[in-house]
Amino acid sequence: MEWVISHCKFPVDHLSILDIGTGSGCIPISLKRRIRKADVYGCDISQGALDVARQNAIQLGVAVDFLEINFLDNQQRELLPKADIIVSNPPYIPESNKADMSPNVLDFEPHTALFVPEEDPLLFYKAIASFGQTHLNERGMIFLEIHENLGEAVKETFKQSGFQTEINNDMQGKERMVRCWR
Repeated sequence: MEWVISHCKFPVDHLSILDIGTGSGCIPISLKRRIRKADVYGCDISQGALDVARQNAIQLGVAVDFLEINFLDNQQRELLPKADIIVSNPPYIPESNKADMSPNVLDFEPHTALFVPEEDPLLFYKAIASFGQTHLNERGMIFLEIHENLGEAVKETFKQSGFQTEINNDMQGKERMVRCWR
């Protein structure tokens, strides 16, 4: 989140932010709390997750618009607004990694929020790159969490869609974040 905030031009008069795969809403809620003037949206395929996200936003006193959308469905994602900032921590773990994962993750996180098909680990990144071509406002940016082994592949996916990219490391020095812009 701090990486997103650091790229905002302050003072913010108007800014629209979209979180793809919002889950419990922690990213859009946190951004709304930090950038009060922003119009913030979160989308997810899970009605249950969106119910939790809405409750979290109410409890924290912020207005975030949450939308039930299957982001992988082209027609449904066309219903989403254009944005200055798109953020996402999409599913990116290949199914084969399931055996190596901690039970506290596997037992409490919905598998649809974690795993992608082995044969297409870039599934969500491809969809976000395509969506960004039509729904990212001029001078907008996309911020993504990535699998530590997919940095160059994600970078190439966005490059093919006309984006410039920057990879950022996490606190352990692993490539875990990507910023994209046109």
